[in-house]
Amino acid sequence: MSDVADEPAAVRGAQTPAERVAPLVERIRVVNGEEGERQLLADLFSLDGPTTLGFVNAHAVNLAWTSPPTAQAFADLDILLRDGIGIEILYKLMGRDPGLNMNGTDLIPRLVGMAEGRRIALFGAAPDSVAETAAKWRENGADIADSLDGFRDEEAYVAAARSGKPDMIVLAMGMPKQEQLAATLKQAMTTPCLIVCGGAIFDFTAGKVARAPEIMRRLRLEWLFRLMLEPKRLFGRYVIGIPVFFWRAKRYVASAAGRRGA
Repeated sequence: MSDVADEPAAVRGAQTPAERVAPLVERIRVVNGEEGERQLLADLFSLDGPTTLGFVNAHAVNLAWTSPPTAQAFADLDILLRDGIGIEILYKLMGRDPGLNMNGTDLIPRLVGMAEGRRIALFGAAPDSVAETAAKWRENGADIADSLDGFRDEEAYVAAARSGKPDMIVLAMGMPKQEQLAATLKQAMTTPCLIVCGGAIFDFTAGKVARAPEIMRRLRLEWLFRLMLEPKRLFGRYVIGIPVFFWRAKRYVASAAGRRGA
């Protein structure tokens, strides 16, 4: 079978990287003001079936730019939200309103706090991180029905989701593994469930990774704080990845895909 035939259907016809990432960029749900936030939260808690939620940041675009499977994983998600200043700048380059920064590190704890009476499953991260997150969220009143670390076979998560029938699943496995698993879980489940791609949320919650001071967050420099904490691991993502992203952002805006979104 040819390589083209093996590529995911939604990106098989994408002749350029810009066309490949268009489903990520164009499908972001822009959230404006308090009313926009209220409507988003209301929608996330009034689901008709399994629904996947992910976050698009500069790193996601960089990964999808060169990887059709990663682009497909994001294209398969039901709801995409903007995460970070990189996508804000891209939207402004396209002449579009970027809305609020809806990063998962801030939004997911809010969702968990609002999930009164709903069963929550936590899948991902190291065993101690997921266990400590489960304990902390239980202390705050959340009904954590199940938790599994991020080193299981896919079948283990599917089996846990099918048997436990949680109302919310938070994944913490990094890109694109969590986005791919989210699609698998959605196909496996028959009851309403919000499946959230959370990245490093368990490590943040468990205190394994520190949040940037408030002043750095207000100045949009949380990425710099993380780079200072983990320079070796994050060098490629930030020192190399940020300039690469802005070069690609300009390419995207200049492309037909970017012009259609303007």
